[in-house]
Amino acid sequence: MPRNRTQLYLALVGLVSFTMPIRAQIPQEFRNLQYFPKDIPRDTLIQVMRGFSFALGVRCQYCHAGGDGVSFEGVMFASDEKPAKRKARYMLRMRDSINLKLLAGLPDRSDPAISVSCVTCHRKLAKPATLEQTLATTIGSAGVDSAVAQYRGLRQNALVSGTYDFSEWSMNELAHHLADRGKTAEAIVILQLNQEFYPNSAEIDLLLADLYYGRGEREKAIAYYRAVLVKSPSNQRAKRRLTELGVSP
Repeated sequence: MPRNRTQLYLALVGLVSFTMPIRAQIPQEFRNLQYFPKDIPRDTLIQVMRGFSFALGVRCQYCHAGGDGVSFEGVMFASDEKPAKRKARYMLRMRDSINLKLLAGLPDRSDPAISVSCVTCHRKLAKPATLEQTLATTIGSAGVDSAVAQYRGLRQNALVSGTYDFSEWSMNELAHHLADRGKTAEAIVILQLNQEFYPNSAEIDLLLADLYYGRGEREKAIAYYRAVLVKSPSNQRAKRRLTELGVSP
């Protein structure tokens, strides 16, 4: 385990390559350091800050006040004006608590030990959220059609980056939670969207069948239960439901 805090920062953030020149507007000396050691080397602090930027997918001005949002001209690095900067300090202390206290006491901890860093949760998102949470928020504010469009855009642009989990399970869970809240129609749309990308999934067919069964839409339920048995011939729930609906499995 790193022996001092500066080494810990580098271990957690990792070595980050510079992708743009360091401009003269970055101060030679930093003021108002409340979390980092007062004597932290300038290059080390800049590198750590770049790690934060990449981990959250933001520029420096996300936390620092002033400037035009592009260059460092006019940025007030010592200012605590922005809530994001104050939150960042809290998150850094929380990270230290997780790594140095909670994980340090984990029984049979792996060797080498795994540590939590900003990217562990953020994955290039300023505010970390799962795909399910992101789409659920959109459904609540703008409707399921907007969420469908959002999903297609995210899948096209963020699939490779690993920002979201685009596995079948993630969308199935969203459908589960929507159905539990009485949003059956929205759950059906989400499952049908998921089925476009996982056409061989018997689980999606089963979930759709159960939703239509609960809505009393007999013919659609039968069709989906039969689709389940095409993909998973031994599925007992599908067979039982078909018998209850008065048709042969």
